[in-house]
Amino acid sequence: MSTSDLRGELVRAGRGLRWYLRQVTGESKWDEYVERCARVGVVPVSRRDFERYRAQHREEHPQGRCC
Repeated sequence: MSTSDLRGELVRAGRGLRWYLRQVTGESKWDEYVERCARVGVVPVSRRDFERYRAQHREEHPQGRCC
């Protein structure tokens, strides 16, 4: 395997890891919200208000986890 092939594999693995971590931590939710607001022509709330709403929603609507 050449150096450029190895570098390409490492970059691809890094991108996959970044995507995975953003999905698991919920970081991608903000991007999805901003994109949705842009599609419908609505001004998004601030990031701080968005995160506050998400936290409040999680508190008021707990999800049971099984297995």
